[in-house]
Amino acid sequence: MAVIRPFSGLRPEANRASEVASVPYDVVSTDEARALAANNPWSFLHVSRPEIDMPEGIDTHSDPVYRRALMNFEKLIKDCPLVSEKIPSLYVYRLIMGEHEQIGVVACCSVDEYDQDLIRKHERTRRDKEDDRTQHMMALRAQTGPVFLTYKANREIDTMVMEVTMTNAIFDFTAEDGVQHTVWHVPDAVRFVHQFRGIPFLYIADGHHRAASAARARSELREQSFSHTGDEEYNFFLAVIFPDDQVQILAYNRAVRDLNGLSNSEFFETVKKSFVVTEGGGETPARRGQWGMYLDGKWYGLSLRADVTPAQGTVASLDVSILQDLLLDPILGIKDVRTDKRIDFVGGVRGGQELKRLVDQGKAAVAFSLYPTTMEDLLRVSDAGEIMPPKSTWFEPKLRDGLLIHKI
Repeated sequence: MAVIRPFSGLRPEANRASEVASVPYDVVSTDEARALAANNPWSFLHVSRPEIDMPEGIDTHSDPVYRRALMNFEKLIKDCPLVSEKIPSLYVYRLIMGEHEQIGVVACCSVDEYDQDLIRKHERTRRDKEDDRTQHMMALRAQTGPVFLTYKANREIDTMVMEVTMTNAIFDFTAEDGVQHTVWHVPDAVRFVHQFRGIPFLYIADGHHRAASAARARSELREQSFSHTGDEEYNFFLAVIFPDDQVQILAYNRAVRDLNGLSNSEFFETVKKSFVVTEGGGETPARRGQWGMYLDGKWYGLSLRADVTPAQGTVASLDVSILQDLLLDPILGIKDVRTDKRIDFVGGVRGGQELKRLVDQGKAAVAFSLYPTTMEDLLRVSDAGEIMPPKSTWFEPKLRDGLLIHKI
């Protein structure tokens, strides 16, 4: 049973929404965040990445940074201003990017269900990233960016969502990247709460660290409480919940800075021991079981040789796993993509052109394009209780931080 709960959202007024809304904190570097927020005092990046308002080189995980986040948050509430809904509400949030459209329900979800794996995961979190967002939540006493959840599509919920979109929106703007963001109030939250009770599982698509941090913040706040009941706001976390048939996963590609001591020709011949290599194409693999490789100014297509038995298993058979197990690890020496500084990642619409640029400019020696992981893969891995390799999925379009805030 999926428990969803209305909340008294803290939000900008409609005329400020486009200025406040910012990209998620974890998809930009400090320098990129500083550039995006330049000349915009209302950008939520001043709250989610407060180091942009502090001296360069400051430890982004230090106490002064979290204090600055709170100061910027309080200033935004007062001066922008941000307003609190008087009545707990649900919302509908639509994203349109080019021809792609997806519409989800904004709600608070149960930390208990997260802990019980009724909200399922497919990614292993890093302790340092959990520490950061937990401290951020505790400093602000608020969850400022939603977790991106999905569920197996339900016709009744689809119909209810479409009915809401026929009403007047509270936000409707197109961001600088061309993505349109539209948000509506749900007039009858009880109908949605009841209908979601028939959904057996929710799945984290994007935002594993936000969810894990919400669970850790709940533990800390529960310890501080004199009369914990389970109904406090900190027992729930902010999420946008999309049906699985609307979610778009794009490729998460790899670029490696050197050839692990091999010459181009040596590397090429070693790759041929496991892969059929064809010149031309490859920038965008056409199907599963194909990879693109950019080396020495040329694109090549890769596919497994007939005498190479593909790996079996829910995770081992993923394209991202096969590339890791047969090429990145044994040939290029990339043992752990989470910690190895020799590998970089390019997700989303930047795709092959960004990979080509990295190699042509000498920032990488070789780059690989992948066919996107599918929603079916994600659900299957999550249901099996397994973990995908790091950097397996890139979801686009991205939700914006700062539009709806959950105070805990």
